Amino acid sequence: MTNTLPPWVNYVLLPAINLLVAFIVSGLVVVAVGENPFKAAWLMIDGAFGSGRGIGFTLFYATNFIFTGLSVAVAIHCGLFNIGSEGQALIGGLGVALACLWLGAYVPWWLVLPVAIVMGAGFGAAWGFLPGYLQAVRGSHVVITTIMFNFIAASLMNWLLVDWLRPAGQMGPETAVFADGGWLPKLTGLLNLFGADIRNTPLNLSFFVALICCLLVWVLIWRTRFGYSIRTMGLSPSAAKYAGIRPARTVIIAMMISGGLAGLMSLNPVMGDLHRLTLDIVQGAGFVGIAVALMGRNHPVGIVLAAILFGMLYQGGAELAFDMPTITRDMIVVIQGLVILFAGALEHMFRPQLTRFFLAMHRRGVSPEAEGAA
Repeated sequence: MTNTLPPWVNYVLLPAINLLVAFIVSGLVVVAVGENPFKAAWLMIDGAFGSGRGIGFTLFYATNFIFTGLSVAVAIHCGLFNIGSEGQALIGGLGVALACLWLGAYVPWWLVLPVAIVMGAGFGAAWGFLPGYLQAVRGSHVVITTIMFNFIAASLMNWLLVDWLRPAGQMGPETAVFADGGWLPKLTGLLNLFGADIRNTPLNLSFFVALICCLLVWVLIWRTRFGYSIRTMGLSPSAAKYAGIRPARTVIIAMMISGGLAGLMSLNPVMGDLHRLTLDIVQGAGFVGIAVALMGRNHPVGIVLAAILFGMLYQGGAELAFDMPTITRDMIVVIQGLVILFAGALEHMFRPQLTRFFLAMHRRGVSPEAEGAA
């Protein structure tokens, strides 16, 4: 037996332990302010899943995190750590907004949507190309360049919105509201047909676009030749080069795919909710995507589950702050940060102990699979 954990431990048990520890520490924070942690946990879960409205908002937030989680995961499979999903999503929003502004008044949404998808992904891919090129050709570290490009994207968007895209006489740095063709349909009516009383929430068709992207990423990474090249580069660049894989080309294309997925995130807030482009469309979803990808073990199924968890934290946290005033919005951010800390930065904290435990079970003649079945 090697030191590799069984798949069910790596993909299920280890994330569950990290999540449990995060909630235990969060419970101690709640106790410190004099509140009942079990009541707080129930209010959070009920706020996220206890009503159709709560479910709608939870899935709305999860949609953003699915896109950015996929973006980070594709880069990680190639051995890259893309910290730039925030900026790539913001630049992708520019592409989506331009498509809606140009076409929304002339054609229906189902003709605008494909163009918005292409332009949102294209703009995000272009913003991902630059750090990918600098990494592959110039040797610049992708973590540093993607962080820097986040700030460049924010400054660029501020300039464009203030000096070029803002309608005359409008004070706020945002575009005009799109015409009807630039509005994605809400999923209210569709989900109500299945008995879910969603009512008026921002959940929209981009949720299904995100699920389709999950399927496409799975096909790309595990069922295509280029996906094999990406995974080989991530595991061993020297072996990839020996096998005839072109490292620079693979890195650049992987970063473009990563940026394109981040750019698609802007469909949800820009075309599906706000129906205009503003400076705050991303709201930290790019950074949350890092924790979502790590917690989901860079697999689309895990990313969807982790995204729903973080959607629950956002929506349930808002309801918790409303129902339990002593727990402020800042404390909700602390709880979210603890989950990100244990699920992301400290995801391997318990791995050595679990590895030793299963290795000891194997030496005693008990296979990990049999232990798990027991």
